[in-house]
Amino acid sequence: MLNFGWIKRHKGQGMVEYILIVAVIVGIVFVAYKAFGKKVKEKFEVATKTVQKADKLK
Repeated sequence: MLNFGWIKRHKGQGMVEYILIVAVIVGIVFVAYKAFGKKVKEKFEVATKTVQKADKLK
């Protein structure tokens, strides 16, 4: 009879690696949001006001 227990162990190992990669990416995104969140928000507000002014001119 064939023993496929090693496949289950490797699948579990791969899953843990993917979870760690996702956790690192989430951490990077969180740090970037904290560092640049206000600046990005300000830029979007300026863009929104510009579009609203252009719409009123029509």
